[in-house]
Amino acid sequence: MTIYFYSTREQYGCFSNFSAHGFKLDELYWPTSEHYFQAQKFFGTPHAEQIRLVKMPKDAARMGRERTRSLRQDWEQVKDDIMRQAVLRKFQTHTDIRDILLSTGDEEIVENSPIDFYWGCGADGSGKNMLGKILMEVREILSHAYSTDIDNSRVQ
Repeated sequence: MTIYFYSTREQYGCFSNFSAHGFKLDELYWPTSEHYFQAQKFFGTPHAEQIRLVKMPKDAARMGRERTRSLRQDWEQVKDDIMRQAVLRKFQTHTDIRDILLSTGDEEIVENSPIDFYWGCGADGSGKNMLGKILMEVREILSHAYSTDIDNSRVQ
């Protein structure tokens, strides 16, 4: 059974980059994975810190999409790895959502975005679903890092 997510208010809303699950990465605290991802488009500039400090992830997303700021030159080459790093840290940090991700077993995970054909599946399902693929990769990494022993207690 494919697991679809999009809104933070849905059953698997914690899979969204807008979910309020902050983490520390690169020696800074990030309120959401969306904040981290959007800020990395402008790494090494004051824009990155401006994005990190906005209150809402939708504001971070809007700022990251504004083309009045210049994207880092290598963005297309590094964006998937940056997303993977943020998603991994988010699920390493929060045991409650890590357990939800691990509970999905080997089911396919799809970001059911009607507008995003790269990170999501797009309106017609033909999108790349890169966020879903990264979540499945992170699930695989975490399933090995946080295995369960015979007594059902977590071992790392």
